[in-house]
Amino acid sequence: MSGLNFAQQEAVNYLHGPALVLAGAGSGKTRVITHKIGRLIQAGMPAKRIAAITFTNKAASEMRERAKQLVGRGANDVVICTFHALGVRLMRQFGDVLGLKPQFSILDADDVLSILKDAGGSTDNAAARQWQWTISLWKNEGRNAEQALAQARDDNERVIATIMGRYEERLTAYQSVDFDDLIGLPLRLLRDHPEVREQVQQNMGHVLVDEYQDTNATQYELLKYMVGERGRFTAVGDDDQSIYGWRGATLDNLKKLPIDYPELKVIKLEQNYRSTSAILRAANNVIGPNPKLFPKTLWSDLGEGEPVRVVDGDNEEHEAERAVNRVLSLRAGDTLGASGSPQFKEWKDFAILYRANHQARVLEKALRRAQIPYKVSGGQSFFDKAEIRDLCAWFRLIVNNNDDPAFLRAVGTPKRGIGHTTLGQLGAFATQYKVSLFEALFSNSLQTVVSARAVGSLHEFGRYINDLEYRARQTLGAEDAKTFLMEWLKEIGYEQHLLDSEENDKVAAARWGNVLDFCDWMSARCGGTLDDAAGATTGPEIKTLLEVVQTVSLLSTISEREKDQNVLTLSTLHASKGLEWPHVMLIGVNEGLLPFKLDDDNGKKQVVSDDIAQRLQEERRLMYVGITRAQRSLAVSWVKQRKQGRETVRGVPSRFIAEMALDQATIKEDPREKLKALRAEFAKKAQTDLASAKG
Repeated sequence: MSGLNFAQQEAVNYLHGPALVLAGAGSGKTRVITHKIGRLIQAGMPAKRIAAITFTNKAASEMRERAKQLVGRGANDVVICTFHALGVRLMRQFGDVLGLKPQFSILDADDVLSILKDAGGSTDNAAARQWQWTISLWKNEGRNAEQALAQARDDNERVIATIMGRYEERLTAYQSVDFDDLIGLPLRLLRDHPEVREQVQQNMGHVLVDEYQDTNATQYELLKYMVGERGRFTAVGDDDQSIYGWRGATLDNLKKLPIDYPELKVIKLEQNYRSTSAILRAANNVIGPNPKLFPKTLWSDLGEGEPVRVVDGDNEEHEAERAVNRVLSLRAGDTLGASGSPQFKEWKDFAILYRANHQARVLEKALRRAQIPYKVSGGQSFFDKAEIRDLCAWFRLIVNNNDDPAFLRAVGTPKRGIGHTTLGQLGAFATQYKVSLFEALFSNSLQTVVSARAVGSLHEFGRYINDLEYRARQTLGAEDAKTFLMEWLKEIGYEQHLLDSEENDKVAAARWGNVLDFCDWMSARCGGTLDDAAGATTGPEIKTLLEVVQTVSLLSTISEREKDQNVLTLSTLHASKGLEWPHVMLIGVNEGLLPFKLDDDNGKKQVVSDDIAQRLQEERRLMYVGITRAQRSLAVSWVKQRKQGRETVRGVPSRFIAEMALDQATIKEDPREKLKALRAEFAKKAQTDLASAKG
């Protein structure tokens, strides 16, 4: 029990009844769960009768490792998994009761979309995605197709409920389940079959649930049937961090616990081990206006720390520029190393957080321009976009003809009359003779297994790749590179490929815009205006396009293989939950973005239900989550003008900034001036050192 504070010890030692541990941000909830696993085993409970349920595979993996460090091999038998993985275990074991074979299939989102289009007699992807989202929400609320039809509020919901019925029939026929069924079907199994319920409850000695505030109605019911009336469980969560209402999570589950389990013991963890007092004060002030189920106030003994800053930008581009300048100035710091050189912080110490995925694009451009390495969490990185991966596949193949995955992507993007049958025959031939796909297509023996027409198409593709490699080797400088890239895209018809593959011309145009941005970026590298190693402008070092392509291929390979990189993090606020960084910046903290607007341009409510207040409370919790990701420094940024569709509208700072109740004398900071002062200080130090050396 060493290293645990009094509240944590109380939570760990309470073993014989239902417990709710209200774990504020950074208060050590994972430590409590892993220590409680050890305490239960120490008290004589077999490890195989303990289950710890998380919401992500990453969280389960981390918890498993920490439990092993604490308990040793005894932790191997503890069931540590997600709700959905637990559902799979139950269905594999008892699914035959519901008519499912042990080896049923679990459908992914694309499979579901395809079946729904078939069930709805439509080829409209957008409509099918709306059906998919609605059906998922209904399932998370515990509704089947019959109940959904009975409770439908309008013709649209009646149509979706009818499609849901056909969809359920197809799943049964295919012996398949979707992701939501992994909760709903185990619930039906335990609710409707007492013999199964009794066996499961006997096997469950104690259940620990992480991030309890994120449970939906179906998950709560499943938990109740697993633990029975004895209620041997520990729910660990924080009502102030409930931010997933849009996918079915409900605070009603917290409200129900004291009612369903009158003997519930509530333990609050309020000491924060992550953030400074200045950051926690801002967080407590923001969450203050929300109604409290279980009031608590976070505190820290890490000291006051740096004041929370507020930064304003003229527009999104200016905001991104100021964010980059702040990162650069903080990274340099205000201290010198032992040698007198600047002591730089690591890139991974920094995170820039935002409300919506689309806000990342302008940040990515600014970071690439400044040559700051980054990754995108909770959204799509520029280099992960399908159109950029298409082009990189061509580049990878040009540099390394033996790159089979790149070959398969390039040969079919855009389509060039080489079908799956031909590629299958080529693949079998390459496997037989242990050569790459590219090498195989030039083999004299290939015509024995592939039609003459297909061989001709393959040869044409191979010759074109060789020609591109030669031309890229001869292309020198930014202007030539830009010309080459635009000619190449025209030759392969890539813009038309995007138009043909997207139902929405605006989406296709946006993707083509990404392609043009990428071409500009590549061309700039050929012109020597960007330098990979130093991350600064280096002058007129001219490179061939092939040299740049080799660099891009290397960077792509590294980013795919290295998980724990020394890079800045860009993340949505939702995806940042559970993470922390020394230095955090929240951008786009404007009315209409955070909180997200609740009305459309005509003043009509976007939210169908009448709980606008609840929606605002969830947005406030989202702001609270963002603030409490910061350990040492926090800046909040808003813009005076922002784009809304094709228009530019006046920006209004979010009400949450005022609610933080910051000291007006300390919030202003100009990162550019701070960076300029740091550079001047370093230059002065260098001159002093030079003078001393000459002396």
